Amino acid sequence: MTQFDATAYTGARQNHLHTLGRMTRYLWPTDRTDLRVRVVAAMLALTVARLINVSVPYFYKRAVDALDTDANVIVIPLAMIFAYGGARLTQQLFGELRDFLFVRVAQHAQRTVALRTFRHLHALSLNFHLSRQTGALSRVIERGVRGIQFVLSFMLFNILPTLLEIGLVTGILFYMFNVYYAAIAGGTILLYVGFTLSVTEWRIKFRKQMNQTDSDANNKA
Repeated sequence: MTQFDATAYTGARQNHLHTLGRMTRYLWPTDRTDLRVRVVAAMLALTVARLINVSVPYFYKRAVDALDTDANVIVIPLAMIFAYGGARLTQQLFGELRDFLFVRVAQHAQRTVALRTFRHLHALSLNFHLSRQTGALSRVIERGVRGIQFVLSFMLFNILPTLLEIGLVTGILFYMFNVYYAAIAGGTILLYVGFTLSVTEWRIKFRKQMNQTDSDANNKA
């Protein structure tokens, strides 16, 4: 990587971090108490769902172990099977509750950003509108507004909860087995994260090219 490429890469990453930092204000709108309550409730539902998700393999293990005994008691295996099914069902219910609670927050963020963008465009000079490609610009704005819900949901419901679940699973492996199992699991996850980041950085240029082509086509149409 040349010095120019490294500088451009660093600038792009700082720009991404700045954008994510500005997006976080929509997760906690200071003027809407009801939306902040929804965010807290959604996080609680997410935490419960993640904790249940970690306990699901435990119930499955107990059900299999109960079936492997020589005793003729069928109550314990059935209880473990029902507990396993109940845990899976409860996990799904809390996941749906999380989405139900958060959708209004995401929609509020989309409306706010779209309205601010619309007002900003109308505040620009006539020369800007005459010299710009309106069709391509409207397509870019549409993609940006549509992607807000994905970015907010990804930040709140994917990154932090996944780190929490990884920590819980690694701790359980360390407690039930030994440090080697936990180290293997943690190392595998780190390799996966590194591979995913490298592939994502590689495919971004194709995504940008696709978006540019789509904007050009919309402008000519």
